[in-house]
Amino acid sequence: MKKLRMLLFLMLSITMHSQSDFKNFFELSSPKRSWVLFHPFKAKKAFRISQEVNRISDSIKNTNLLDGDGSGGQVDAFRHAFWMARLRQEIGKSAARSLGKAHEKENYLTFKKNQLEDGLVPDKISTDMDLYNNEEGLKLIKKSSEILKKGLIYRVINAIKSGKMKIIKKDKKGNFLTCDGKIISIESLKRKWENNKCLIDSNN
Repeated sequence: MKKLRMLLFLMLSITMHSQSDFKNFFELSSPKRSWVLFHPFKAKKAFRISQEVNRISDSIKNTNLLDGDGSGGQVDAFRHAFWMARLRQEIGKSAARSLGKAHEKENYLTFKKNQLEDGLVPDKISTDMDLYNNEEGLKLIKKSSEILKKGLIYRVINAIKSGKMKIIKKDKKGNFLTCDGKIISIESLKRKWENNKCLIDSNN
């Protein structure tokens, strides 16, 4: 096992060409470091795609294509589905899925530290939402598909508008709601991994 870890680290070293690469690696959470060690030749491409997806998601947030909600809403769903679709296109389904799972494990560590992710402390239902949308994103593309980026963007948006993704139920003021429509107080959500937020179809 020790030899395997050393080999993986040497493979990682080959793919990193600067001190900043090593710094970035050690700044990652432990789940993502593990992913990089097992996917050393895909890591740089995955990092580039992740940056690209964040830029595109931020741009879409400022349009009327979706609801503008990047924390539990349609833009959040877009970010995860498009991320998985682009990753599958470039690095394959299995590697993409495992990176998505590593990200959600990171979110649990973020919750334990009471830190923010997308402006909120992560919880179980946001993780459930992300994992669901990840899987839907993986269905929208195949590895090495020639579909253009713009076409893939609209494929994801259309899937969201047709209700194939999940979002968290809120009212027009942004308050979280239970499945029967009652407002959930912010106080009742503090330091709770499991709560009574409600997942709904993305076209609601």
